[in-house]
Amino acid sequence: MSTADTALFEAERPALTALCYRMLGERAGAEDAVQDTWLRWERADHDAIENPRAWLRRTATRIAIDALRSARARRETYPGPWLPEPLVESESLGIEERFALAQECELALLWAMERLSETERAAFILREAFDAGYDEISAATGKSEAACRQLVSRAHTRLQESGPRFDASPDEVSSLLQRFMSAAAAQDHKTALSLFSPGAIAYSDGGKKARAALRPLNGAAEIVQVLFAVTEKSAKMAETTPWTLELGHANGTPAIMRRVNGQVDFVITLAPGADGRIAWLYIMRNPDKLPT
Repeated sequence: MSTADTALFEAERPALTALCYRMLGERAGAEDAVQDTWLRWERADHDAIENPRAWLRRTATRIAIDALRSARARRETYPGPWLPEPLVESESLGIEERFALAQECELALLWAMERLSETERAAFILREAFDAGYDEISAATGKSEAACRQLVSRAHTRLQESGPRFDASPDEVSSLLQRFMSAAAAQDHKTALSLFSPGAIAYSDGGKKARAALRPLNGAAEIVQVLFAVTEKSAKMAETTPWTLELGHANGTPAIMRRVNGQVDFVITLAPGADGRIAWLYIMRNPDKLPT
């Protein structure tokens, strides 16, 4: 394989990693899928490939579809809700360049895409995130172009029905996040309740390695009750185990991180609903999915 072929792949690596991360919702899985794509690229007849970038994207998509099927089988026995792994950035934490493009995919959207089939997800990502033509989507999924148009349309409908908005500005998210954290710190139930949509839902992922709810919390009342209890315990914990809160970003969206003994202990972010109030709350506590 020529130096130019290697350079071409390396130039495409960030975009391929972003594609596979959107498909799988986890860093290691995305890296593995890209590595498998590289191995196939090494063995390919490059002279017979008319459009190398499309070939790489098509190959990575097929690998990611198979990987997602396997991952979903494993996640059926996951302890509690499975949430996508956050790509965290803050003043004290950088983020690898190859994941930079993936930051444009909000965690709320990654979570919502779990309701899509593997081929729906691939078609939606290729079309919306990479502006792929339906001929390319057809080649990647093995479906006709007409079927791919239906896949993308159906994906849009299912995502719109998921609850949270995916077009909220960083300022809107940051404002809601800080107002909620302030209300929780003051144990101001009335203010906290007013910040949530009636059908709000909160998910926490501990992976059986950190304390987290084993089911989603439904409705403002339950969310506030549970999280205020956690906040109260955290205040008592601070008497013996110092911790700090840090503002940052998770997948490009404002987030709050707590550090305990220098280690990130949780990441919280959210997405508003159509009424501008919190519709979806994300709490990551699984240490395997948190930055060190």
